[in-house]
Amino acid sequence: MSPTRRLFLGSLAAAGWSPMPVIGAPVPVLLARDARPDMDPRGWLVSEKLDGVRALWDGERLRFRSGRAITAPAWFTAALPQVPLDGELWGGRGRFEQLSGTVRREQPSDDAWREVRYQVFDLPEASGPFLRRAALLRHIVQQAAWPALEAVEQFELPDAAALRHRLAAVVREGGEGLMLHRADALRVAGRSDALVKLKPVQDAEAVVEAHEPGQGRHAGRLGALRVRAPDGRRFLLGTGFSDAQRERPPLPGSVVTYTYRGVTESGLPRFASFLRVREDG
Repeated sequence: MSPTRRLFLGSLAAAGWSPMPVIGAPVPVLLARDARPDMDPRGWLVSEKLDGVRALWDGERLRFRSGRAITAPAWFTAALPQVPLDGELWGGRGRFEQLSGTVRREQPSDDAWREVRYQVFDLPEASGPFLRRAALLRHIVQQAAWPALEAVEQFELPDAAALRHRLAAVVREGGEGLMLHRADALRVAGRSDALVKLKPVQDAEAVVEAHEPGQGRHAGRLGALRVRAPDGRRFLLGTGFSDAQRERPPLPGSVVTYTYRGVTESGLPRFASFLRVREDG
């Protein structure tokens, strides 16, 4: 390690950084709750919600949040700083399927990975409020000086009207929605009110328990997935699948993401629709 790099890492340690523990184990990450449509964004940092694959960098390797290794080309990881990072591998708006195929390959394609950017939004082992961590993260990215490594833009908005206007603009341009992170929040793991997501539709995750057979034109293939939410609720996902997904549906035990619009009186998601299989499920 060069003297310059050693000095740089020393300055991060003084700011609260320490090495990420336990390689190969699930990584405790911050997960978002749903935002109220009328929430006041003052006191929050706002960013675009990226349709990518969550990726944790521990200074040596990239991992899914499950702890499973992501097989990236050596030239991609060699350009990353020796500092733990939390972010998403991203291929651009509307390109999730292509990105998913790229990051799941056991033999990475150099050409495909050259289309991937690592959009980082937090420092897993840094102390202090998010406002401070975001500033430190921008400094780390600037020091790395590599175009494929970007700090997600964080901005402030004055009121709920400005938040709605920004959400509409992002969605109109093909984005998913917005993320809001409390500026004064310390680093925590798990689902927390410190981080919320604002989208035209809500999304959540559930575990596949069984396949329901199709009828009519879907006879002989998947009709619906019987799934279980983390709180124990069970329901069916019968829409959102391509013909190929109905032919080869997610296996029982898989974790899937679905979209919905509010909940019914019985607490089940309304208009639930399959979105995708979670990449590290």
